[in-house]
Amino acid sequence: MKRYIDSALLYAVLAMAGGVFYREFTKFNDFTGKTTLSVVHTHYFLLGMVFFLVLLLLEKSFSFTGAKTGRVLAVYHAGLNLAAAMLMVRGVTQVSIPTLSSGMSAAISGVAGIGHILLGVSMVLLLVQVKRAVSAAKV
Repeated sequence: MKRYIDSALLYAVLAMAGGVFYREFTKFNDFTGKTTLSVVHTHYFLLGMVFFLVLLLLEKSFSFTGAKTGRVLAVYHAGLNLAAAMLMVRGVTQVSIPTLSSGMSAAISGVAGIGHILLGVSMVLLLVQVKRAVSAAKV
């Protein structure tokens, strides 16, 4: 359970840092348009902090953590951080470089997509583990 609360705390700090970076970077560059930097904050808060707090509660109630949970969580962390990093890259380029080549834009979108796919697959695998634990508890 300690790794769930540690992860939640880490993602809360990253979310706040992402929000501050968005605000200060756009202000410094006198940028007033839309940028994906604004969603880094919410991705880290919801998919990071809130998700791991929910896992903490589920672990406390149903003890779902098994032998494969560590690997699935590693994929989840990798997916979340890859997606957030690409949101940062996209946002910084939106503020700094108004027009990207179509190849560069596609590359950023592709890598962000891979991160989101890793997130989705690992989330489903974790939910399957939770479902098994809940079924075993006959709730």
